Amino acid sequence: MTDSNRSNRATIEVRVHDIGQLFNSLDPSPFHERDLDDDAEAYLVGWAREVDMGGSFLIVVHLPASELTNAEQRGLGSAIANYFNYRTGMLERDRRDLMRTGRRSLVIGIAVLAVCVSAAHLLREVVSQSPLAQTIAEGLIIFGWVANWRPAEIFLYDVWSARRRIDLYRRLASADVELRAFT
Repeated sequence: MTDSNRSNRATIEVRVHDIGQLFNSLDPSPFHERDLDDDAEAYLVGWAREVDMGGSFLIVVHLPASELTNAEQRGLGSAIANYFNYRTGMLERDRRDLMRTGRRSLVIGIAVLAVCVSAAHLLREVVSQSPLAQTIAEGLIIFGWVANWRPAEIFLYDVWSARRRIDLYRRLASADVELRAFT
């Protein structure tokens, strides 16, 4: 990798005394398939968000010299990549579920709005002079629009947030992992 590419990468540094600190101790999977510890994931994602420049990441793991060989042999870099690839897949499924919920909510919201507008129109025609009828008609219109709040929130805000998170996790999955010894 060229020096210019290295300078465009955001660096996340982690210092641990044992590589086991990075992984969930309850996960019985082989090392390269294990889940990251919740705190380790939160730390990496939090720093990634803070130092994000839109490009690739470099994760530097500082370990005692005695743990360095163990981390290299067990494939710490690929274990981190595997975990973030797995989480990216989960986030993509969550986004698809969110879109499905948004579509269902939109159909329901439009149906409610159509019923409310029709009822308000009918109410105004039948009892045109009554201030109470006018107030109820306006209330029906407002209720119809409020029924579309959730789909609007999903499609205008939530989807974009989910996409940003997926992009961040993809870039963390493709991050270079560098191991450095400390004494």
